[in-house]
Amino acid sequence: MDFGAVLQTHPPAARTVALAKLAEQHGFSHVWTFDSHLLWQEPYVIYSQILAETHKVMVGPMVTNPATRDWTVTASIFATLNEMYGNRTICGIGRGDSAVRVTNGAPTTLATLRDAIHVIRELANSRSVEYKGAQLQFPWSHGSKLDIWVAAYGPKALQLTGEVGDGFILQLADLDVAEWMIAAVRKAAKEAGKDPQSVKFCVAAPMYIGDDLTHMRDQCRWFGGMVGNHVADIVAKYGENSSVPKALTDYIKGRQGYDYNEHGQAGNTHTEFVPDEIVDRFCVLGTAADHLAKLKELKAIGVDQFAGYLQHDNKEETLRVYGETVIPEMRDHITAKKVN
Repeated sequence: MDFGAVLQTHPPAARTVALAKLAEQHGFSHVWTFDSHLLWQEPYVIYSQILAETHKVMVGPMVTNPATRDWTVTASIFATLNEMYGNRTICGIGRGDSAVRVTNGAPTTLATLRDAIHVIRELANSRSVEYKGAQLQFPWSHGSKLDIWVAAYGPKALQLTGEVGDGFILQLADLDVAEWMIAAVRKAAKEAGKDPQSVKFCVAAPMYIGDDLTHMRDQCRWFGGMVGNHVADIVAKYGENSSVPKALTDYIKGRQGYDYNEHGQAGNTHTEFVPDEIVDRFCVLGTAADHLAKLKELKAIGVDQFAGYLQHDNKEETLRVYGETVIPEMRDHITAKKVN
């Protein structure tokens, strides 16, 4: 299993860069950031510095969207970073949440998302693509490689992910929900003529190493509110009796609004509706042994990467314990000499 660290680009940017470097030092393979240009600093500028000061980690947004930038601009950013730093970028993309809602916009349609993925992928992989009636290609880009991982929850979004995604990002660590969604994506991939095993699966959720469960829950309760935004969209479209698991839809009945000024922040004031049970199911909390137990279950159902959100007050210690205990235990064990 690979491991990612998910950061917010709060100022100072040097702090984000320092956490990214620390994640690499502790064995994380990916560094992801939020992409919401009004709430936090512009991530792509910071990616350049992260890539300059690290050696191996893959870097990208979790997640960008098709609405806030022209698709050719997004592709150009990735192709440029790949030329500068040797194909170390990855693109997580969805229909849009905070980046569009703060500007009184709305998430894009799935059809728009599908088209954007195609244009960004082709251009960022140094290929030609048709866009707005013109055939376009970066004349300066050669050998750029970019995988696109799609963030999705609802049935039709999961189908799109299986059809066009190189990977699937599920922003919660509930085992039952993850198993259902992975199966849905694999089914769609197979029906589209793809190898279902070729789609990589990333579960993204807050990770907090500690022993004070009440404090950890309070630090990570924001996540249930963030996920609730997407669930509310699903319920509005499909109703409460859709095929989406009840564990994902029932808890939002107490939801009374959302303040994006506190989006993704520990201790925010609008997530009281999120019960402890949901925090425990959606996040990965507790001792190293607790984390390992849940991560092994996620790996068993097909999760290729766990990406841990670090929006809490114990960032460095959580990274340290993961580097010294969790990540080594989750690796395939190879001995220097075979013992008969």
